[in-house]
Amino acid sequence: MAASTTVPTVSDIEVPETLLKKRKQNDKVREERLEKAATAKKAARAKRKVIFKRAESYVKEYLSKEKEEIRLKRAARSTGDFYVPAQPKVLFVIRIRGINEIAPKPRKILQLLRLLQINSGVFVRVTKATQQMLRLVEPYVTYGEPNLKTVRELIYKRGYGKVNRQRVPLSNNSVIENTLGKYDILSVEDLVHEIFTVGPNFKQVSNFLWPFKLSNPTGGWRTRKFKHYVQGGDFGNREDNINKLVRQMN
Repeated sequence: MAASTTVPTVSDIEVPETLLKKRKQNDKVREERLEKAATAKKAARAKRKVIFKRAESYVKEYLSKEKEEIRLKRAARSTGDFYVPAQPKVLFVIRIRGINEIAPKPRKILQLLRLLQINSGVFVRVTKATQQMLRLVEPYVTYGEPNLKTVRELIYKRGYGKVNRQRVPLSNNSVIENTLGKYDILSVEDLVHEIFTVGPNFKQVSNFLWPFKLSNPTGGWRTRKFKHYVQGGDFGNREDNINKLVRQMN
């Protein structure tokens, strides 16, 4: 008589120890990953609140500054005086000439300002040293005092950061936070505020921002490009008229 054979059930088959260990390990890793994701989501939400509050405080600061300037102008007009605005703290400098026939000293200054290409622009803090440097390279650049709208548009539209010597687009606040977080600069609005108000970390922010690559202005340059701006040309100090030029080039 042949021996009877039965098919073992699932409960009869013992699971190998290695497979059990692997399952436990996978479960543990999944739990840790979910916990980390929940913590990161919570931290991101808290950070977003901080960024929004800061942005609101910046808007209030800009508005109060604007209102104060209007008040001072009206007060001066009512007493028959002239209102003289404060000297600019920051300048936006654009290179408008190439490398031909440049003396060694202006060439070196343009390198220090990081203006290595035509139509490249940088923000520069106004000091005695930078004013002397700009005077020496004046035939090769045009510059002026940017307003808040210009600073914001440049950073939002043409802004790139320098991360490990690479040109990285500012597509996410994490790019800024990873590099400038130690200076308490977390978002694009923090960058705008630091540049526009020339804050204590202006140097670090300016060095982080890659030189802006602009287009030729809409309608082209003036006919006499290589004459001073006041003589109908383009180079030199154009004060607040730099904002109009940046809009044409942005």
